[in-house]
Amino acid sequence: MKKQDEAIKIVEILKKTYPEAKCSLDFETPFQIMIAVMLSAQCTDERVNKTTPELFEKYGTAEKMSKAKLEDIEKIIHPCGFYKNKAKNSILASKTIIEKYGGEVPNSIDELITIPGVGRKSANVIMLEAFNNPVGIAVDTHCKRVSNKMGFSSETDPSKIEQDLIKTFPKKYFYDVNHLFVYHGRNYCDSRKPNCEKCTVREYCEFYKNL
Repeated sequence: MKKQDEAIKIVEILKKTYPEAKCSLDFETPFQIMIAVMLSAQCTDERVNKTTPELFEKYGTAEKMSKAKLEDIEKIIHPCGFYKNKAKNSILASKTIIEKYGGEVPNSIDELITIPGVGRKSANVIMLEAFNNPVGIAVDTHCKRVSNKMGFSSETDPSKIEQDLIKTFPKKYFYDVNHLFVYHGRNYCDSRKPNCEKCTVREYCEFYKNL
């Protein structure tokens, strides 16, 4: 694992590389980011953003979604893939929020993960984007790849990678790491052909050192 001072240097460089780094999902409320994150599983954020305007226009609140017909949700979100399971979870999640949390998305990660369709990664994104309170690091496929190649973690399980990152970075860097590792994975640290020669942090990368 990286030492903390080196890890912070890497983040500071990436902040200059990606000054625009932020969540790429479109939303206006905590409920909407929750649904958008659920739809983003095995799907691009671009596709989700093309799907959610119609969905949120008709079912943009927990109350409206909880009363929706399953087939109506399935039809709208079909382009996002795994639409049957995502539609079912969207309605169940909405009902859970109405019944357990008074219609408001809870701002506690322990409560969020009790909601159908919301796992640890999704809960981390919701805490960060909806409540501006990152309590962990969302390990998606990009974060996982960057963490492994850079030498932040040798684990393959996302929850274990997250724990390694939490041990390495001070909490004030959680916000940056959540966004920067995704951007870096998309732009340079590609899974098939990483662009190491243009990578701004290659001198700190274990993968690059072993090429």
